[in-house]
Amino acid sequence: MQILVSACLMGVKVRYNGSALELESVWLQRLWQENRVHTFCPEMAAGLPVPRPCAEIIGGNGHDVLAGRAEVRDSEGRSISGEFLLAAGKTLDFCRKNAIVLAVLTENSPSCGSNSIYNGTFKGQKIRGCGVTTALLVQNGIRVFSQNELTEAANFLAELQDN
Repeated sequence: MQILVSACLMGVKVRYNGSALELESVWLQRLWQENRVHTFCPEMAAGLPVPRPCAEIIGGNGHDVLAGRAEVRDSEGRSISGEFLLAAGKTLDFCRKNAIVLAVLTENSPSCGSNSIYNGTFKGQKIRGCGVTTALLVQNGIRVFSQNELTEAANFLAELQDN
């Protein structure tokens, strides 16, 4: 079975500030060597540059953005909801083409956060919630874990393989 991993977690410098959040994980390295890991950055797929102004969801979470009740804005005040919706759609398409049922995505991101995101004030405050890409993947049956939940992700994948 194939999994999706945020490109920044695999060392690719695609974050808004041009950095990466490379993980040290024996499990992910094994899957990588078995050609079962697909790296992907939703924002890059949607054409956003690196570096770029940071972005946060204003007025809700990723599910709210998908429903049109909230928006994504960058730190310069521009609405970039369209880019984030495009990013989510491209990620879902990629997952479908590669039969991906599990994703490990970057926590706190307005695209990839699965348990927490920044609250939209650009003051470093987090709230419980998910990003736009995570919301769309979850709505379409793809299980999403953060980089802090690798044990849970590994257990979930093992259960899928046993069935």
